Amino acid sequence: EVQLVESGGGLAQTGGSLRLSCTASGFTFGDHAIGWFRQNSGNAREGVSCISTTNGIPWYAPSVKGRFTISTDNAKNTMYLQMNNLKPEDTADYFCASTPKYFCTNSPGDYGLWGRGIQVTVSS
Repeated sequence: EVQLVESGGGLAQTGGSLRLSCTASGFTFGDHAIGWFRQNSGNAREGVSCISTTNGIPWYAPSVKGRFTISTDNAKNTMYLQMNNLKPEDTADYFCASTPKYFCTNSPGDYGLWGRGIQVTVSS
């Protein structure tokens, strides 16, 4: 079965850290872009970060740049999102996703395969 599974979410305090993982099964990341999105209730899903497995160039939303780091471990077919200096506004459900495009895109409509999501809560 082709799927993406997130792990590593939970509760953190303001200024704390969490690391999210996204493991692919049934396919390899290969020459695709993969990314992280987040969504709060009542808000649209927004791009957080993505990385092109073709050239390794990452993209970050301005709100997380300098605090979050995206990375991949091709041997484990896993993508990570290291989240440091967390803020209450980072509270959301986080989703990983894969797109057939080679280069990063922060448009949810470009992504065809999604994980189920994982909750991240940052307390003030």
